[in-house]
Amino acid sequence: MEKYIAEVLGTMILILLGDGVVANVVLKKTKGAGGGWIVITTGWALAVAIPVYIFGGISGAHFNPAVTVALAAVGKFPWAEVPGYIIAQLIGGFIGAFLVYVFYYNHYQVTDDKGAILGTFCTGPAINNKFFNFVSEFIGTFILLFGILGITTQEMATGVQPFAVGLLIWVIGLSLGGTTGYAINPARDFAPRLAHYIFPVPNKGDSEWQYAWIPVVAPILGGVFGALVFHLVC
Repeated sequence: MEKYIAEVLGTMILILLGDGVVANVVLKKTKGAGGGWIVITTGWALAVAIPVYIFGGISGAHFNPAVTVALAAVGKFPWAEVPGYIIAQLIGGFIGAFLVYVFYYNHYQVTDDKGAILGTFCTGPAINNKFFNFVSEFIGTFILLFGILGITTQEMATGVQPFAVGLLIWVIGLSLGGTTGYAINPARDFAPRLAHYIFPVPNKGDSEWQYAWIPVVAPILGGVFGALVFHLVC
């Protein structure tokens, strides 16, 4: 049970800090309004690294169904624990999104850009082309899993691996995040999207469920493929 609680709390922190930095940049009248893409990608990188430092020794710090399924696919994680991990990650993602909603409630009230508001919960395409949007998420998560496996198989000084994972998230955001917002994590997108749909967020628009399958299916397939290729060539 300790591992599942760690996945709930770790994913909650990841979403609170990750969606929190988006809210700080895109919502009106915040201290960080207009901070830009560098601020968002840096915030997301740290949002991943910090809970990895906290919970890595307890649950392995997956916080991402794509990571959990990919590791199971290459024999590095038991399939029997996959459903529990995914449920824990979704619960954590939902709670994290709720906390962002509460934290920035006054700023949602003064923001009228429905797309920006949705972006503080989940991802969406810069140009709506589902084939290429799928490809973007697939490639991004391929690099994520290939990179994670590469990082975790190297000998590093104690405490360096979570920092290296944070750098990996940062460069994925900087280099590959501009097309879809780099979900690369089904729990990061689906659970907050559900929160956006359920909660009475001021000035919110549509939750865009017609797009929601892409940041779920593409990361899982891309992650599995990345893990399999790593094991074949490394």
